[in-house]
Amino acid sequence: MLRLWTAFQAYVQREEGASMVEYALLVALIAIVAIVAVTLVGTSVSEEFQSISDTL
Repeated sequence: MLRLWTAFQAYVQREEGASMVEYALLVALIAIVAIVAVTLVGTSVSEEFQSISDTL
């Protein structure tokens, strides 16, 4: 039983899990920024294309 507990503690204390969480948070933040940027720029680009279409 002690051997199982020691293995469990070693698993919990590994730092690989912490870096995985950090990478996941970083990817989520980049995705949020990209979605906001596309939303904001997409509106102005759509208006520009409509203006060009009206001119033609």
